[in-house]
Amino acid sequence: MNARLAVLLLCTVGVGVGCATRPESVASRNYLSAQVEETVALFKIRDPGIQAFFDRSYGYAVLPRITKGAVVVGGAHGKGEVFAGGAKVGYCSMTQASIGFSFGGEYFREIIFFREKVDLDRFRMGDFTFSGQATAVALTAGAAAKSDYEYGMAVFIMPDAGLMVDASIAGQKFSYDPAFTMREEPPTVLP
Repeated sequence: MNARLAVLLLCTVGVGVGCATRPESVASRNYLSAQVEETVALFKIRDPGIQAFFDRSYGYAVLPRITKGAVVVGGAHGKGEVFAGGAKVGYCSMTQASIGFSFGGEYFREIIFFREKVDLDRFRMGDFTFSGQATAVALTAGAAAKSDYEYGMAVFIMPDAGLMVDASIAGQKFSYDPAFTMREEPPTVLP
């Protein structure tokens, strides 16, 4: 069991190392934004009821492509954008490690809605982790109408491609980076 735990920790570190939360180039940021827009549109097509979460949530995070793979020990990683009041406020990344009966690989999309400012602020403080308390809802027609916030968040996932057999224990860890840094903001012009 100690060997499995060591491998799991190595996988967690290996998946997250070298993967910056914020895309490095303008082209990669634009590509991520296009993927985020596509993901939001697909979620709304799959279940129009999800619009209620966009309307009443203080903010949300969209991860348009999370790659997951496993052979007993597994990992997943994805990047996305964070919004408040309909405006992009930052970037996020997710790293997941799992151990248990798992085999295969898949891609999926994820949207996390934050009910109030305090819920988004908790996420933005950095190194946010989903524990076993949070549950994700697989988005199907009508799923949003039957869902509600848990612990200030509502999480929806949409499988994209792949095949995975999974009966494992996993946790998701998120990192946050603001959309703008001091060096990128335009200089203030005084009259």
